[in-house]
Amino acid sequence: MCSLPTSPEAVVFDCDGLLVDTEVCWSIAEAAVFAAHGHSFGQEQKALLIGRTVEAAGEAMADYFGRPGAGAELAAELLEGVRKELARGAAALPGAAELVRACRAAVPIAVASNSPRELLDTALGSAGLAEYFPHSFAADEVRSPKPAADLYLTACEALGVAPKRSVAFEDSATGVSSARAAGLYVAVVPSLPGADLDHDWLGAGLDEPELLDWARGLGSGTVR
Repeated sequence: MCSLPTSPEAVVFDCDGLLVDTEVCWSIAEAAVFAAHGHSFGQEQKALLIGRTVEAAGEAMADYFGRPGAGAELAAELLEGVRKELARGAAALPGAAELVRACRAAVPIAVASNSPRELLDTALGSAGLAEYFPHSFAADEVRSPKPAADLYLTACEALGVAPKRSVAFEDSATGVSSARAAGLYVAVVPSLPGADLDHDWLGAGLDEPELLDWARGLGSGTVR
């Protein structure tokens, strides 16, 4: 039984690894940076970076590599790698398009992403989802990106809704922290297997039947 509110004022989605299968692009680029600096890359290293902005990932890699002050250089390497991988195309994750359409039919929706605008637009366009989102917000458009609350607060303000009566969809601890800080309900589909993330609803994919049933029934009840 889905524990999300049945009459939210809005639904705000993360993008990378949640709507669009871009985490493979990020992982390839991240692994290449790690390899270039003499380090292996696995789930432990991925956990250091997932959900972060490019800049924050650069700083995390600088710390991990023992190269203080190299964050900007490493971030630039990562950004170029992600650009190249995204240029090959990225597909919508299973259930994403159906869920987005069902939510959009009932309530305002938006995207709040920790990617820069350039990568966000590329990802949504490549996956065929851009047309569904007249409102999207990127990390380089707010003062403090995730895990700060700014992206979700900005999205809710633009939609004219109360954060405490809205639902966020996320896949990472960074994103969940942002949504919680803004006061939203949180639905989680973890990108990292076994991740223990705070949630109001937790599932293995956006294509889970109970989730689509929830979306199709939006507006039929009251927010708890």
